[in-house]
Amino acid sequence: MNPPLLRIGVVGMDTSHVPAFTNLFNDPAASGDLAGFRVVAGFPDGSDAPMSRERIAGFIEEARGLGVEIVRTPEELIERSDCLMILSVDGRIHLRQVETFAVPGKPLFLDKPVAGSLAETMAVFDLVKSRGTPCFSSSCMRFGSLISDSAWRETVGEVLGASSWGPLAYQDGMPELFFYGIHGIEALFTVMGSGCESVTRTKTALHDVTVGVWEGGRVGVYRGILEGNKAYGQIIHGTRSGLHLAEEPSYEALCRQIGRFFRSRIAPVTATETLEIYAFMEAAERSLHEDHSVGIEETFLQAKTSVRERNL
Repeated sequence: MNPPLLRIGVVGMDTSHVPAFTNLFNDPAASGDLAGFRVVAGFPDGSDAPMSRERIAGFIEEARGLGVEIVRTPEELIERSDCLMILSVDGRIHLRQVETFAVPGKPLFLDKPVAGSLAETMAVFDLVKSRGTPCFSSSCMRFGSLISDSAWRETVGEVLGASSWGPLAYQDGMPELFFYGIHGIEALFTVMGSGCESVTRTKTALHDVTVGVWEGGRVGVYRGILEGNKAYGQIIHGTRSGLHLAEEPSYEALCRQIGRFFRSRIAPVTATETLEIYAFMEAAERSLHEDHSVGIEETFLQAKTSVRERNL
C-alpha cells in the first residue's frame, strides 16, 4: 500500500538545494523514505548577501521548470503544504522565517546554518517547541552510509577521539564556521557525541583548526581546509583500533531522513545536540579573536543572556 502523498512547501529559492531536493522528492521512481512526497510550492525569500541576491532569479526559474508553483505570500505556501523546508542560503534570516512558518503540528526542516548566532539558534528551538512544531536541522554529513553504519563502532570500540576535515568557506555576518564548517563539525559530533567542554581555534591561510576537549579528556579536532586537496574525511581513535572514513556529502541520504521525519515527526537529531554544535562553533569564533580556550558552558550562558534581552 502506497503512503498518502504529502505536499512539501519550500521557503527560500536562492540555493542549489532547491532543485536538488525537489528532484529527489518528485522523482516518480522514488522509493522508501523518499516516496510519497511532492514539492508543490515555493516562496521566494532571500537576503542582501551576494550568494542570495545574485542567484535567486535563476533558482526560481529552475524550480518552475520542475513544476513548483511560486507563490506570493507565506499564507499561500502554508495553505498548499503539509510540511515545510526552509532552505534560504543565508542563516541570518532563518529566525525571522521560522517566526512566520513554524505552524503547530506541521513538520519543518531547517537547512544549515540554523541561524546567524547561537542566541538566534536557541530562539529558533524555543519558538518551535512553544508552537508544537516538529523541527530539525542537520548537515547531510551526519547521514552518510559509512558514518551512519553502527558496524564501525564495534570495530573501534569506545571512541577516545576523532579528527574531521573538509573544505571551508565563510559567509559575512555570522561566525565563520557556521556556513560551511558545519559539515565537518556535524560529522565530528556524530562520532564523538555531546559533552564538549572547551574549544581552541587556530587559523592560517591554509587551514582553520578547532580543537575541542570533551569530558573525560577525549579530544575532537575539526580542520577546515582553505587550500590544497579539499576532500572530506575523518579518523576515529578507539579503544580497539583506529578507522579512517572518507565520505562525500549525500543529498539523497539527508532527504531520506527528512522524508522519514515528515511522516514520523520524530527528529533524527535532538535540539540539544544541535545547540551544542552551534555553541562549539561560536566558542571557536571567540577563541580565535580572544586568543585563548573558550568554554562551552560560558558560551551558552552568554547566548542565554542575549535571548533574554531579545525577549524584553
